[in-house]
Amino acid sequence: MKTQHGGKRYGFFSGALWGLDTVVLAIALAMTPFDDFGQSALVGAVLHDVACAVILLVYMAIRGRLKDTWAALRTRPGKSVIAAALLGGPIGMSGYLIAIDNIGPGLTAIISTFYPALGTLLAFALLKERMAPRQIVALLVALGAIVVTGLSATSDPVKDGNAILGIIGALACVIGWGSEAVILTWGMRDEAVDNEVALQIRETTSALVYLFVVAPIAGVFGDTLHSLAHLSAGVVALAGL
Repeated sequence: MKTQHGGKRYGFFSGALWGLDTVVLAIALAMTPFDDFGQSALVGAVLHDVACAVILLVYMAIRGRLKDTWAALRTRPGKSVIAAALLGGPIGMSGYLIAIDNIGPGLTAIISTFYPALGTLLAFALLKERMAPRQIVALLVALGAIVVTGLSATSDPVKDGNAILGIIGALACVIGWGSEAVILTWGMRDEAVDNEVALQIRETTSALVYLFVVAPIAGVFGDTLHSLAHLSAGVVALAGL
């Protein structure tokens, strides 16, 4: 019970920091040169995860734990963390951005809010976790409230947007984000991968794929490098921290 309550405190703390991260990142994307980029959100996402990876690299190096991360990469749980990183980072976030570009932020928000429900279902089926009736009701109420909020904020149809592509992107977001936590939980059951090692593997994997796969394919690699010379890149790094 003590561990459960401690986990809840970390969960609330995580939610608060994620909200702050979003606000700081939004401030950065409104600054120069992001306001001139056609795909500023994707450039920001690349810099965000790269900043996280660099910060964690320094942190783990100071603690003398880089060898632990390297050793974990050769284990089956370590590889599962890499898979989770691909699902939650490049696949989930890229799907989210594709959806925004094609069906608008309102509808994207409505669809993407169902990822906790998918995560709960996967945890029930794969991890054999159980939920009390009051927890299920609370989840449904939260999802309903977010959907209502999203409906009230639904934007006009996106000009030249591809609705089918947008829906596919939003579903990729739901699947990526919903499955990431479940796979991470499974991978971290082994003592070879603790929370710090898992976090470094997750962010480094996401950053490398974003930087050397997603950014070149999307044509924003040059914009990403260009943004490093501006103050806004530091603000993104602060969000990453």
